[in-house]
Amino acid sequence: MASIWVGHRGTMQDYPGFSPSVDAEAIRKAIRGIGTDEETLINILTERTNAQRQLIVQAYQAAYGKELKDDLKGDLSGHFKELMVALVTPPAMFDAKQLKKSMKGVGTSEHALIEILTTRTSRQMKEISQAYYTVYKKSLGDDISSETSGDFRKALLTLADGRRDESLRVDEQLAKKDAQILYNAGENRWGTDEDKFTEILCLRSFPQLKLTFDEYRNISQKDIEDSIKGELSGHFEDLLLAIVRCARSMPAFLAERLHQALKGVGTDEFTLNRIMVSRSEIDLLDIRAEFKKHYGYSLYSAIKSDTSGNYETTLLKICGRDD
Repeated sequence: MASIWVGHRGTMQDYPGFSPSVDAEAIRKAIRGIGTDEETLINILTERTNAQRQLIVQAYQAAYGKELKDDLKGDLSGHFKELMVALVTPPAMFDAKQLKKSMKGVGTSEHALIEILTTRTSRQMKEISQAYYTVYKKSLGDDISSETSGDFRKALLTLADGRRDESLRVDEQLAKKDAQILYNAGENRWGTDEDKFTEILCLRSFPQLKLTFDEYRNISQKDIEDSIKGELSGHFEDLLLAIVRCARSMPAFLAERLHQALKGVGTDEFTLNRIMVSRSEIDLLDIRAEFKKHYGYSLYSAIKSDTSGNYETTLLKICGRDD
């Protein structure tokens, strides 16, 4: 079950000598005393993998008849609370809730929708859709349909369906053919055939797309990103550019998202929490390396200078080390 949510380049590892009941008891003590023992909470929840944290959640419920997340919510506050609750939420459920949040209330957070739907595998998307329906009794597709429109909606729905090819094999003939179709759908005609872009970019595997983009450059003498910027606009353009960047390097794409969340006035905690938690067991080491490479300073130092208190401590523990 957990395997599709775990990669080899995460910062979090299974805790040796793990005992869910011992951890549950320590957490209960940390919450129940006079004042909260945040240090204990942070140490336990950031030094266990999500699979282990789910066992703690079960042990906690069995021993105390209460949901750990509810006790955390009642006891903590602000961004620290949100981050700690995120840590005890199963990955598919966490993504489902993030998607709901990005479509709730006034306006839609298109960047969050784009980021989640472009960076999850087909199998992950299927689990997220299931979790979404379980919690909200509505299909993810229905909510996307009512919150978005046009080509952007079409592309999001294609991604939400989880039909992207996941194989690592690449087909050179197909890459040549797709590159020509993309060229004919955009640069080579008056007006743009958006459906062709959606079909190819939302369904082909990332390795296949990389090859297609190389072929595209041969045919058109232009980078696919430049063509997309010239031919398309709005959120649909943002979505396709995100797919191109993910195909080339997902860690670099996510490092860029973290950089945007941390730079300038105010921190985008919604994005920061999501990427740090959801990639902590997949590829956060690679994201850290890309961050350092592109921006000249470490993700660790960026978090340090932009956050504070228990929230900062928790994020730094998830981050791992300073590069």
